[in-house]
Amino acid sequence: MCTFTLAVSAGAVFLLPFSIISNEILLSLPENYYMQWLNGSLLHGLWNLVFLFSNISLVFLMPFAYFFTESEGFAGSRKGVMARVYETFVVLFLLTLLVLGIVWVASAIIDNDAASRESLYDLWDYYLPYLYSCISLFGVLLLLLCTPFGLSRMFTVTGQLLVKPRLLEDLEEQLNCTRFEEAAVVHKLNGKLSSCWVFFSVESLKTQFLSIHARRLKLEMRRRASPWQRNLGYPLAMLLLLALTGISVLLVGFHVFELLIDETAMPKGIQDPPLGKDSLSMFGSLGAAVEVVLIFYLMVSSVVGFYSSPLFIKLAPRKQDTTMTKIIGNCVSLLVLSSALPVFSRTLGITNFDLLGNFGRFDWLGNFYIIFLYNMVFAGLTAMCLVKKFTRAIQAELLHAFGLDRLPLPVSRSSISAQMGSPNSKRLL
Repeated sequence: MCTFTLAVSAGAVFLLPFSIISNEILLSLPENYYMQWLNGSLLHGLWNLVFLFSNISLVFLMPFAYFFTESEGFAGSRKGVMARVYETFVVLFLLTLLVLGIVWVASAIIDNDAASRESLYDLWDYYLPYLYSCISLFGVLLLLLCTPFGLSRMFTVTGQLLVKPRLLEDLEEQLNCTRFEEAAVVHKLNGKLSSCWVFFSVESLKTQFLSIHARRLKLEMRRRASPWQRNLGYPLAMLLLLALTGISVLLVGFHVFELLIDETAMPKGIQDPPLGKDSLSMFGSLGAAVEVVLIFYLMVSSVVGFYSSPLFIKLAPRKQDTTMTKIIGNCVSLLVLSSALPVFSRTLGITNFDLLGNFGRFDWLGNFYIIFLYNMVFAGLTAMCLVKKFTRAIQAELLHAFGLDRLPLPVSRSSISAQMGSPNSKRLL
């Protein structure tokens, strides 16, 4: 079930880029015999299948997987897999009735007319789209919070993966100092240094040793890196991230201007996509390729921001230390983020490709104030996160380059009195 959910998440991520690429291919090769299978009916069917499988995964499969891991069988029944399956089905059935009842009451309160009351009895054409509309709205709001933070975190993550160039720093001196520190900590752990008045915590020494060891490996990797990798790879990667982030913010700002002067800039849904007639970008195929890259970049940034946020950092999977409940939570989170990506991209104006199938039936997409406020909040949060990130990064790099980060910190009387009143100082006395 988790594998199926992740496959649906991957399909939702590739849904909009595949549609954009298909439109450009049909625009470039309109009469090609080998491209006749690529048509609007195929894309419309793919969008509907992703919508259907997303509903099935979120409403049935993932709750079933969670309840199955927590179930033990009814009291008095024979223990085994079937007993757990029976209990899971009963709990899931009761949960389904509860959710449908809540949706029914909420819909009756909001739309209290004859047509709405008749549609309340239609499970397939009303309940599931309405429920998925609420889930999609939650996913779009989650992307609004995670993506700006992820755009700023991408620079840090890329800097950790690549080798930084040497600017005003002696790498050999740092490596020698780190080796001496590591040797000193190993000497303390081996018990060769004894003292009657100093108390060393073994756990803190082990943590310190692991930190120094990781820093030494990082410095050795930087020293072994080739000049091309060190002086060209890192700057190019940073320039690429900066260009993608800047283009994203500019597109959002241009879309805000379009919303004020043109009603067609509002996201809407269509049933018959006019593929191969007009390019989706004013720059032609090159602009469409940039849109595809930006969609993937925003998805990666949202995932990075999601797992870097304080609310969800504990949900991040760890190697050989991830429970089944966390795996289910990660699958649900990725599905919610990926299924909201087409609506997110169209709402921000990253692409002009209209939403197909049930993705374009969300009522809140037609509200001008919601769309306009969403774009403004995204642009403001992204600019604020980037300014804060770059100012801190430049300050830290300048301090590190000139060696000011190794200067002793000023000691105040309050800190001295706090240290004198600590249990460790009393133990020493």
